[in-house]
Amino acid sequence: MILAIESSCDESALALFDPARGIVRELVSTQAAEHEKYGGVVPELASRMHLSALPWLLEEFRGDLPAVTRLAVTRGPGLLPCLSMGVTLGRALALATGRPLVGVNHLRAHVHSVFLPRHAQDPAGFLAARAALLPHLGIVISGGNTLLVRLGEDLSMQVVARTVDDAAGEAFDKGAKLLGLPYPGGALIERHAAQGDVGKFAFPRGIPEKADLRLSFSGLKTALRYQLEKMDDAQVQAALPDLCAGYQHAIIEQLVAKAGAALDRSSYRSVGLSGGVANNRTLRQRLTNASVQRGLPMFLAEPKHCGDNAAMIAFAAWSEPDRPADAAPAPSLTVDQP
Repeated sequence: MILAIESSCDESALALFDPARGIVRELVSTQAAEHEKYGGVVPELASRMHLSALPWLLEEFRGDLPAVTRLAVTRGPGLLPCLSMGVTLGRALALATGRPLVGVNHLRAHVHSVFLPRHAQDPAGFLAARAALLPHLGIVISGGNTLLVRLGEDLSMQVVARTVDDAAGEAFDKGAKLLGLPYPGGALIERHAAQGDVGKFAFPRGIPEKADLRLSFSGLKTALRYQLEKMDDAQVQAALPDLCAGYQHAIIEQLVAKAGAALDRSSYRSVGLSGGVANNRTLRQRLTNASVQRGLPMFLAEPKHCGDNAAMIAFAAWSEPDRPADAAPAPSLTVDQP
C-alpha cells in the first residue's frame, strides 16, 4: 500500500491507496477560511498551517503504517515553503520506517486522477481497461496551471497546449476580486453566472485562432477592469449576474475551443478533465459535450479530487511505478507545442 502526502498550496492532505481496493482512507485539512482574510494564499502562513496540520493528520494513519510498503509526496510544482513541509514529513517517515519514498509531479497526478473512479469500479481489470483508453487527452485547469496533456500508450506525457500568461483559475479568482467578491471567487462567479445573460457583456477570447493552441487569460481580466471603470458601484451590483455570466463564458469558450482543436488535430481514445476549476459545472458539461460529439469517452475527476488532494498523489505513484525512490524527481511534463 502507498501512503501519500500533499502540501503544494493551502491543503494539507494524506491518503492511503491499496492497488487491490483503491483509496482506503483520505483526509484533507483546508486553509481556505484563513486565507480568505487576505484575499489569497499567503505562503508563509500556509506553510505554518501545514506544520500544524500534517502531524495531526498522520496520527489518523498511525495504525496503517505497518502495512505501508511505499511513501509518496508532492514534489512540485507549488509554493516552495508549503512543498517543503510535505517533503520533510515524507523523508522523516522514510527514515523512521525504512520504506522507499517517491516524489510525484503534482500536474501529472492531476492527469491520472480522472481514472480513480474507473479503478475503484474494477481494480483487478483497471490496467487493461486504461490501456484501451490511451492515448488520452488530459485537460488540467487549476488556479495555477492550465494545460492540455497527451498521455501516451507508454504513460509518457507531452504538453500540447498551455496558457502563455495566467491560468484559468487565476482569471476566475482575480476577476472575482475585481467584482468585489471574496476569495476564492471562482465558485461565486459560477453561482452568479447561473442567473445572468452571457450575451449582455461581450468579453474577448485570448488567441482566438484555431491553428494556435495556446491559451491566454490576462487580456480578459483587463477587459473586465475597463468595463467596471465605466460603471459605478450600484450599476456593478445590478449587473453582477450578467457580468459574471459573460466573463465565465469567455473563459469556458476559450477552453472548449482549444480542447476541441487539440482533439481534431491528433488521435485520442479518451478525454479527461481535472484540476480545481474542473468543479465548474458548466465547464464539465461543455467539455463532455465536445468529447461525446467526437465519439470519445469523457472522464471527470470526482469533485473531491479536483482540488489538491493526496489520493491522486498515491494513485500517480502507483501508476508510474518505475521512478527511482528516495524522493527522486518525477519526470517533468515535456512540451510539444506547434
